[in-house]
Amino acid sequence: MFLKRSYRKEIIDDVSISDERLHRALYELNIINLLLGGNSVSRAGLSAVTKHSSSDKVRILDVGSGGSDLFFNLKVHGRTAETVSTDMNLEACRYIKQQHPGAKAVCCNAMWLPFKPESFDAVHFSLFFHHFKENDMAEILNCAKEVAACGIVINDLRRSVFALWGIKILTLLFSRSRMIRNDAPLSVKRGFIKSELKRILSFVNGCSFTIRRKWAFRWLVYCTKK
Repeated sequence: MFLKRSYRKEIIDDVSISDERLHRALYELNIINLLLGGNSVSRAGLSAVTKHSSSDKVRILDVGSGGSDLFFNLKVHGRTAETVSTDMNLEACRYIKQQHPGAKAVCCNAMWLPFKPESFDAVHFSLFFHHFKENDMAEILNCAKEVAACGIVINDLRRSVFALWGIKILTLLFSRSRMIRNDAPLSVKRGFIKSELKRILSFVNGCSFTIRRKWAFRWLVYCTKK
């Protein structure tokens, strides 16, 4: 465990990056999520949040989506997931459309989501919140609450010395992306301990939150609207 979160910026926080560095990083992040349990964490949260939805399709807003690979061909409770991805980096939105023709991707700020109230069943954030300071996180969550009919799902990193050394070794051995080799260990340092998550979530009204530890060094947080 680290005593304090790091607030040092990651390379990927520069939303002006639009070259092969970004494409390679998004490709490797998809592999990391697939192999280290990230996708299963998101699926569990989405299932919990949308289980009472009566919609024929589960409508998901994936905020700060990066490559948004989880959602293509995803089914929740046997229903097809209809997904809109958002990212502040315009090239990330283009990447999604290039990789998945027909995908819907919107370039926008997570603090000002350009969607009508309750226009999605669930709003999803994966490996997103560790990029922000606590006050910004609370503001983003309150914005997300307005566009979510059922609830919010957060999939993010648990701060741990073991996680730090594990990701350093993995990226050193297998990553070809300088961005990933720099950002992945820093992401762990910017991750959370449980008390920090509880404090942030206390500023979000009208939601009931559940926090669970998941493999590997992940937090699953999901909220159902009251």
